Amino acid sequence: MATDHQNGGSDLNAPILDDQSQTQSLDLGDHAVANTKKATSFFNTCFNGLNALSGVGILSTPYALASGGWLSLILLFAIATAAFFSGLLIQRCMDSNSNIRTYPDIGKHAFGKKGKLIVSIFMYIELYLVATGFLILEGDNLQKLFPNMEFEVGQGLTIGGKRGFIILVSLIVLPTVWLDNLSLLSYVSASGVLASGITVGSIIWTGAFEGIGFQQKGTLVNWDGMLTAISLYAFCYCAHPVFPTLYTSMKKKHQFSNVLVVCFILCTITYASTAIFGYLMFGPQIQSLVTLNLPASKISSKVAIYTTLVNPITKYALMVTPIVNAIKTRFPCCYNPGFLTIFIGTNLLISTVFVALAIPFFGSLMSLVGALLSITASVILPCLCYLKISGIYRRFNGQLVGICLIIIVGVCLVIFGTYASVLDIIGNL
Repeated sequence: MATDHQNGGSDLNAPILDDQSQTQSLDLGDHAVANTKKATSFFNTCFNGLNALSGVGILSTPYALASGGWLSLILLFAIATAAFFSGLLIQRCMDSNSNIRTYPDIGKHAFGKKGKLIVSIFMYIELYLVATGFLILEGDNLQKLFPNMEFEVGQGLTIGGKRGFIILVSLIVLPTVWLDNLSLLSYVSASGVLASGITVGSIIWTGAFEGIGFQQKGTLVNWDGMLTAISLYAFCYCAHPVFPTLYTSMKKKHQFSNVLVVCFILCTITYASTAIFGYLMFGPQIQSLVTLNLPASKISSKVAIYTTLVNPITKYALMVTPIVNAIKTRFPCCYNPGFLTIFIGTNLLISTVFVALAIPFFGSLMSLVGALLSITASVILPCLCYLKISGIYRRFNGQLVGICLIIIVGVCLVIFGTYASVLDIIGNL
């Protein structure tokens, strides 16, 4: 099994496009997702949902499959089913009160201010770590393209390729975190679905026509890596904070369940296909990003890597903007908003650079995010909020038993998955 640990995550910020594909504004308080004045159609909501669920996390699914073995695919489908069900529970929570418009609102409606605070904390920490992962992802792929590159920053002082690329990418990203109006970036991030399709197609093309083939057999089950596989699979389905905005944007809100069906089926097929083809191509030698295994000299490989490079750069600002906004509310109103945005955004970017340089084993870090944050935010919290809002916890029935079982299993995965991920990070320091 490869010990190189880098990874990406699914996109948490889907642009909300109206029927004319026009983004009116960006709701900075709601996970940096663009809000519209015009209601969206079923088709556009499906597109936005796919953009939210399908992200660079797709590149980690072959590594997840190699970690857990072929039988771990069952867990991928189980996690997808649980995440789909919790998405339906979010819809039911939204139906219960027309004032609920964001994910933290659900927490507030269920458990008051403390509930809103808990939901917000999980959201912001997840956003911060995913933004950090984008920097490491860029460093890994750029080093793959330019393996011998070094940066000289003074007499006798050089910075290695990966670290230098992380700093370079941060400088490229810096102007984007100074923007208050990110509608332009939301347009760019809408290319996420197309970019994912191009990346997957390029990977399969490389295996089929560039001499690699699909000859690896792999192992049936690997219990030692099962927790890592579960955590990475969970990270692929961490778009639930976006669902309330998708729901409120629809013309016909009763069709939202059908949107979830379409999005989860297509994304799960894509995740499973990428995992299977990648594992058949590289077997146990697969690295935590399948693009790191691709031969850099092949055109199809370069297409996959360059496509992977685009999304993190365009989405970094969308990730950190909600955090910037939350911090800005703590400052007196007498401060200039533009100055605060620049000051907070710059320091936030610097902090993520330090984290990226200190913990470059991002497969392990994203495994931690998946175990601790994604399972909590995408499965456990929706179930708990629905139990409280609906009141079904007061009467014993099959639905209560099912939801409680999901919560118990989720808590166990959070505990053991977090423990395994922390040990993995410590072991690689």
